Amino acid sequence: MNEHAHSNASRSRALEANRTTLKSGIVGTGYIADFHARAIQATSEVDLVCVADANLRSAEAFAQRWSVPFAYDSLSSMLQTQRIDCVHLLVPPDHHFRLAKSALEAGVHVFLEKPMCTTVAEADELVRLATEKKLYLGVSHNFLFSDAYRQLRDTVRSGALGPISHVTIHHLFEMPQIRLGPFDSWMLREPGNLMLETGPHLYSAVLDLLGQPACPSVIADREVELPGGGRAFRRWRIRSNVGAAELSIDINFGPGFAQRKIFVRGLFGSATLDFDANICTVDRGTPSDPDIDRYLRTNRLAGQLRSQARRTMLDYVTGKLKLSRRGNPFQNSIQDAIAAFYSAIRRSAPLDQRIDGKRGRDVIEQCANTIEAAAIVPKPRAVPTTTRLATVTPTVLVLGGSGFIGQELIQQLLSSGYGVRAMIRGSSAVLEELRSERLDIVRGDIRNEADLRSAMADIEFVYHLAHAPAKTWQEYLDYDVKPTRLIAAICLEAKVKRLIYTGTIASYYAGSGAGTITEATPLDPHISRRDYYSRAKAASEDLLMEMYRSSRLPLVIFRPGIVIGKGGNPFHWGVGRFNQNVCEVWGDGHHKLPFVLASDVAAALVRGIQVPGIEGRSFNLIDYPLVSAQEYLDALQKGSGINLSVIHRPIWQFYVSDLAKWVIKMATGHPDRIRIPSYRDWETRTQKAIFDCTRARSELGWQPASTRERILKEGVHDVLDGWLAAVR
Repeated sequence: MNEHAHSNASRSRALEANRTTLKSGIVGTGYIADFHARAIQATSEVDLVCVADANLRSAEAFAQRWSVPFAYDSLSSMLQTQRIDCVHLLVPPDHHFRLAKSALEAGVHVFLEKPMCTTVAEADELVRLATEKKLYLGVSHNFLFSDAYRQLRDTVRSGALGPISHVTIHHLFEMPQIRLGPFDSWMLREPGNLMLETGPHLYSAVLDLLGQPACPSVIADREVELPGGGRAFRRWRIRSNVGAAELSIDINFGPGFAQRKIFVRGLFGSATLDFDANICTVDRGTPSDPDIDRYLRTNRLAGQLRSQARRTMLDYVTGKLKLSRRGNPFQNSIQDAIAAFYSAIRRSAPLDQRIDGKRGRDVIEQCANTIEAAAIVPKPRAVPTTTRLATVTPTVLVLGGSGFIGQELIQQLLSSGYGVRAMIRGSSAVLEELRSERLDIVRGDIRNEADLRSAMADIEFVYHLAHAPAKTWQEYLDYDVKPTRLIAAICLEAKVKRLIYTGTIASYYAGSGAGTITEATPLDPHISRRDYYSRAKAASEDLLMEMYRSSRLPLVIFRPGIVIGKGGNPFHWGVGRFNQNVCEVWGDGHHKLPFVLASDVAAALVRGIQVPGIEGRSFNLIDYPLVSAQEYLDALQKGSGINLSVIHRPIWQFYVSDLAKWVIKMATGHPDRIRIPSYRDWETRTQKAIFDCTRARSELGWQPASTRERILKEGVHDVLDGWLAAVR
């Protein structure tokens, strides 16, 4: 047993003596895991004592964030040293069956995220095993525990609407992975997987409200060809019936205003459920004449909307202030589903049907019937590989090559004749599309010393563009700053000729008092009060420059400005804060912003390994000041035909809002309360400084766009063409 496992085992034995509550574990620390952890900790007589993830560092970070005593790299290692009563399996669906079966065979209750399994046969096997072992098997159909759904359920079951004649479900909600990836995830591996991913939300409601539907008729269209050879269908139209009731389900995974609703029509009235607003309105007639009836019904509906909206907001506010254990509707629904699961275990009572494994099995059957009825003709697809070897020995390593700038850089390096190795953690589909004999794609993690050593074999030049998502300052240190130090150390060990690091102009103070910024301008001396991203980039620069001075690390630093262009998002937060059709501009929006095209940034980065004698230097990459935020937004609206609601918001309003949130964090003991809001931080977003990039132009021979027309064409219109093609 290794030291880590021995430490876990010792602590486990110490806690075993006090076994007064149910002990739970979580496997999988992705997005949904935080919701489950919060729900478990809000459930009485249940302790979250361990967590596991294939990436042990992720498990350890999650354990630290939620004060969980033990962290493991697998379910099996967890079960070897822990006596737990229940495990929450929050891993990709294709792992559900294997892990759930292992847990049930070990005598542990299982709570699965939806979908329960990927086939009916797998679901049947788990139900059989749970019954045989006398264990609880639950599935998180959490939408059915929202306040609004429960009101709809009670209304239908009470008979208030009379016999039900029609149910319509609208799931008009973008699946951004179709546009942005990762394209080799389980969800996009087969066209039917999108139905298995989303269908459980819909069919669990159908089965709960009406019962078993007949075999459906299905049209799946709006086909999208994905990088790597995959396919996705953005629109599904499903028609069926349940007894005398018609069933109509419309799904659209394309971009657009989110609408997730259920409409139920009965003989005596109708009800409309809006999942996103957490509102259920019931419309029934009155004994008044038609004109008075119209007024009374409308007024009654308005009253229902107001009262439920207030209740939802009250839950959110009191939850934030820690005056109650409620929160936003999504958190509440998960919390109540989990509470129902543990309540059944403690009382040795049957599971609520909404989360029962048997119902989960029936949901999978309905999804399978839908996929079969869609009659999607299979197309051959190349088997995804974890490694793609080049026929030319790579001399350039790109870390973070699957990102926006990284893709453009790799294309330009290949066009310049370089052999390139890209080390990636996630999907390689976008890079596979390049189909170059000089491109070597390998899997690896920049936090893993062995991966980096292997990737740097025979490498002369290293580009570090990688950036890991993080929330807290400690996570930025663990995922960005520390890996940067490791990369630099292995570059020295491998004797690479040059390390290129991409920082950001956000690490400067660039507000109204900044004046002209050159490479001689120091980074913000008050960087410790700035946002974590800018602060982490500055910290990485500092440690790299120290290694340059002390160990002669062959370092060159580039700081791109507001990068726009092919592959980017036209709704760029360098311009303002976007939310649906609203853009809150940072300030008045009339001064020119430090834009630069992605193609120009990549061209400068290529020059960074070609120009001799520039070690220890930094280069700001910004084009001439050519376009303001308002001009950008005008071009965006004209090119897209979209009418945005543009608000020119003074910086003090952003600051006051941030300050108010911080006061709440202080009052509630929020982990992020250590970050005190800074007016200087918000003001820097206006980017009123003037950037003088003479050094990059003269020393690198860099020639960016330098015309307003080209900036708008490549940075706005060409980006919109790709974006509009994806949304239509």
